[in-house]
Amino acid sequence: MDVKDFYYELPEELIAQDPLEDRSSSRLMVLNKDTGEVTHKHFTDILSYLRPGDCLVINNTKVIPARLYGVKEGTMAHIEILLLKRKENDIWETLVKPGKKAKPGTRIIFGDGLLIGEVIDVVEDGNRLIQFQYEGIFEEILDRLGQMPLPPYITHQLQDKNRYQTVYAKYDGSAAAPTAGLHFTKELLQKVRDMGVDIAEVTLHVGLGTFRPVKVDNVQDHHMHSEFYMVSQDAADKINRAKDEGRRVIAVGTTSTRTLESAADEKGRLRETSGWTDIFIYPGYQFKVIDGLITNFHLPESTLVMLVSALAGREHVLAAYEEAVREKYRFFSFGDAMLIISDL
Repeated sequence: MDVKDFYYELPEELIAQDPLEDRSSSRLMVLNKDTGEVTHKHFTDILSYLRPGDCLVINNTKVIPARLYGVKEGTMAHIEILLLKRKENDIWETLVKPGKKAKPGTRIIFGDGLLIGEVIDVVEDGNRLIQFQYEGIFEEILDRLGQMPLPPYITHQLQDKNRYQTVYAKYDGSAAAPTAGLHFTKELLQKVRDMGVDIAEVTLHVGLGTFRPVKVDNVQDHHMHSEFYMVSQDAADKINRAKDEGRRVIAVGTTSTRTLESAADEKGRLRETSGWTDIFIYPGYQFKVIDGLITNFHLPESTLVMLVSALAGREHVLAAYEEAVREKYRFFSFGDAMLIISDL
């Protein structure tokens, strides 16, 4: 399977640079995964497609302000770091620019010394392990000094950090937002509950692998970076009960999807669990848990386009994307949404 099979033409002006003032006012493309039929709606119309008894699965991870700007001790050269994974004892795996200025032993000063990091090792992909020193609470210092790690295709400055956060974000740990959830307001979620839809919360801390391009020609040769996930007993019970009773399980976002498909056994049953997943879902994959998906529009040739193609078929997805381009939908993280479902 060739990576080029997942390419589509996207005019740059369709890449959404800013969030809409009202989260739920984005457009919604509804794609029937069986027929490929497309319907144009607004996101609040999601209520027309959900049914009492459906189980909606959301990812409650919280994005940390993981981008830090500092200077190299001695030379005062500017260095940018991105926190990727917390290891132990204030040691983080990080992405450093420029990497050549960050050899082991290098000390980096942030916020006039409020935070100091020392490079202690170089690991896979040239990432650096950095040990931090500070006084007080790390999360509070990070909130003061850090910036939201917006994807590289967003060039505008984010005015409000909370707009790159879902309204149900709880647990710190992501380097990127689970963007399908950005369309929900608290009011809309309450309407979903009021109509008798079960909401199950899972956690997957989104890593930068989300944005990494596929650099191999053959899809099967691509290796995903691992991400940490958690499924509570309460979430497992809600989802298992829905499956047992023949009700639909609809994931909000590819991260929720990857969590469920990683945590489920061969029969599609879940239990309380946590761990690391590098699951890669592409056409040919047999879904064990989800029946539908709420998602955004993803980058050409990305693993996320491959995931939605596994659910709805490559031809249906690419045709829908071409229509979205013609209809001038807004693409990527701050863009419009798609509901992939059958049995409408």
